[in-house]
Amino acid sequence: MNDDITTEVLTGDDEFGSYCWVAAEPVTRNLDALLEDLLHTMGASFVWTLKEITLHSEFRPLSGETNIFTVGGENSEDYDNLLNAARKAIELGYRVFILPNPKGMRTADFIFERKGIYRLYDLKTIQGKGSAGTRMKESIGQANRVLLNMTSDYNARLLASDIKEYFEKNPDAVEVLIFKGKKVISVVREHTLSPIFNRLFRRKYEK
Repeated sequence: MNDDITTEVLTGDDEFGSYCWVAAEPVTRNLDALLEDLLHTMGASFVWTLKEITLHSEFRPLSGETNIFTVGGENSEDYDNLLNAARKAIELGYRVFILPNPKGMRTADFIFERKGIYRLYDLKTIQGKGSAGTRMKESIGQANRVLLNMTSDYNARLLASDIKEYFEKNPDAVEVLIFKGKKVISVVREHTLSPIFNRLFRRKYEK
């Protein structure tokens, strides 16, 4: 078992995942239908759908930003939090697609794309000192990856426990990605199975 917890700074130098090559053809299907498909697909079909969504004609570059695409919603209550997290992802070399929130549908917040790799994230902005566990559980059923944007001090030991419990309660969970200032920490399920996970995580989070 690999006991390393991935940590990086915002340089855009890291590379991970597997490639999925899909022809860049115009997408004519309804965007809401594509978002709903994400709730029912897995594997290659899931990645294909992510690609289709990013190619959809409704997406437009966000004015004043680089590599951030949106279909509107700039006046939504959570938009500032979305934009702050998106800017940090851009520094890592991603293109970011801010997803709409169709009425009556629980959707994730972002698709991140880099070098042909597509990942779906649900954003949780952590502003308090005891909310990460509850916020991560809210993402279950929306995305298999959670992005925690830490905007306040948060006890590292408690956060490690929150993350471990999240993976235990969500068998579909793949990754918890953490933005903390200029630091980025990626935790996958395998990390949490280590008997020294809590110690390793605290070392990465606190340094």
